[in-house]
Amino acid sequence: MGAKARDVTNPWGPAPLDQYGRLDLFAHELLCDVPLHDVWQVELPGGGPGRSIADVRALFAFDSLANLNASVRFLFALRGWLGGIFRWDRAEASPTEASFLSRVPPSVLEASTEPPGSRDGPFELLYALEHEAVSEVRNATVHAFSVMAVEVVEGGYRAFWAIYVAPVGRFTPYYMRIIDPFRRYLIYPAILRHAHRTWQRSLAMDPAKVRT
Repeated sequence: MGAKARDVTNPWGPAPLDQYGRLDLFAHELLCDVPLHDVWQVELPGGGPGRSIADVRALFAFDSLANLNASVRFLFALRGWLGGIFRWDRAEASPTEASFLSRVPPSVLEASTEPPGSRDGPFELLYALEHEAVSEVRNATVHAFSVMAVEVVEGGYRAFWAIYVAPVGRFTPYYMRIIDPFRRYLIYPAILRHAHRTWQRSLAMDPAKVRT
């Protein structure tokens, strides 16, 4: 990958759609008929050569994200409580559409660095390649996909996080309108800030990786 310019003034936040769209990802083909909901990015300066999507995914480990701060803990707990009351997450509440795992070609499945179909927090991993990974969640509210990608930029790396959402019924658009303000103004900024700071702390403990 050729190095792109790094944005040092805005280390995390919403990503321009054209920047994400120009990445050479199999996810673009796999999810071509699924609406792209939003895309986020975080700058990861330094890091040394050879970093991959595995390094990025480690920054977004679900167990640590659910406990970032009091607001995020409350929102995760509230979502879990509502899901329990309305049975949104029960297996029998999942939409009838098949998992997209069946759409991933054997060549991609075989190249995956982690087992396709394994748990990824509340998601199910479809595949993880060197510079991209796609996970899926199906329940009574959404059929959603999380795409993570990483590219080399000047002085380090840039990670992208794209969310695709396919409706599973008339409730999906209303559900997304309700949760979007919390996602976009509280949860996602906190997650990206955590990823950026965790990356920087890891470099402080290993000075050899400060430069690429």
